[in-house]
Amino acid sequence: MNISFNEERPIFIQIAEGIEDAILSGAFKEESQIPSITEFSVNYRINPATALKGINILVEEGIIYKKRGVGMFVSIGAVEQLKGKRKEQFYDNFIRNLVEEANRLGISKDEIITLLERGYVK
Repeated sequence: MNISFNEERPIFIQIAEGIEDAILSGAFKEESQIPSITEFSVNYRINPATALKGINILVEEGIIYKKRGVGMFVSIGAVEQLKGKRKEQFYDNFIRNLVEEANRLGISKDEIITLLERGYVK
């Protein structure tokens, strides 16, 4: 996980997204323990309250859960939940704008599909 202090996104958001990325990549498996608030704050040289704020976002979303006196763990179903969340974000951030621009340019649905398929050719 990389934390950028020069980025516009708040550090606590970067922490939350970094944990999400680690869950999606399999670095943190469901039911496995994630690093503690202290570990995040020491490793990334950030205030523990900032790390806690990022982790609490994921707790509120049900992505991770707390075991009192033990630590934080990845919830069962977290991968599917994150995939759904990220797909919605992908639609909102990219697809909606793509379709709007295609409509302005008179590009048909079939033409968009052809362009997308061209992008998948490796």
